[in-house]
Amino acid sequence: MLADTPRVGFFTDTSVCIGCKACEVACKEWNLIPQDGPLSLSANSYDNTMALGASTWRHVAFVEQQRGDQGLRWLMSSDVCKHCSSAACLEVCPTGALFRTEFGTVVVQPDVCNGCGYCVPACPFGVIDRREDDGRAFKCTLCYDRLRDGLEPACAKACPTDSIQFGELDELRSRAQARVATLQGAGVPEARLYLDDPGDGIGGAGAFFLLLDEPEVYGLPPDPVSTTRDLPALWRAAALAAGTLVAAVAASFLEGRR
Repeated sequence: MLADTPRVGFFTDTSVCIGCKACEVACKEWNLIPQDGPLSLSANSYDNTMALGASTWRHVAFVEQQRGDQGLRWLMSSDVCKHCSSAACLEVCPTGALFRTEFGTVVVQPDVCNGCGYCVPACPFGVIDRREDDGRAFKCTLCYDRLRDGLEPACAKACPTDSIQFGELDELRSRAQARVATLQGAGVPEARLYLDDPGDGIGGAGAFFLLLDEPEVYGLPPDPVSTTRDLPALWRAAALAAGTLVAAVAASFLEGRR
């Protein structure tokens, strides 16, 4: 990431998401993403894509809640890759197919990916996946090609309610905090931010959310942690153990020579 290039990302305000799926359509159209299968309802509410994957880089979740005397409530949220600061998918990739862009985002280079799949279990959100036809991994690029041309990502451009907001992360966090305060002041105490803390288990996210319930309700992990966070300590321990072993072997050899 270049020193003079601010980090950018997404702030998704689920309180104004209407579930129109314009973001899903725009993402597929711009990035030429193949269809996930026959276009039909899943029998799980109005969700026909069900989850993020190699051919679904934006997924609009529909959550139906019965709230006692308050009746039915719909929660809708457009999910996407979090572009983690501590990106385990990038850290485990053996070919360099994943890289950090000058905007702080994480992108897969399909022409470099060898389909090993190491990145898939490494992601704490289950975002990245491989396509069945050739085994290569794919996920949201935050429209890297559009960013380089000074354009906002296709999903944010298409969102009719500004539920998906794109911009510099510091500015988005300030905007999100003000939005939460407004909602709570208007009698929505359950409004909260998710992944807005740069000091969290993934080192901060390039995509964070305003939720109206617990993260688990939306299918999100409550306290995500980078799956590679302990690797440095493990490598140090391994190096120390190897050094100790070499010293022991050398001492034994010298003792034998005597």
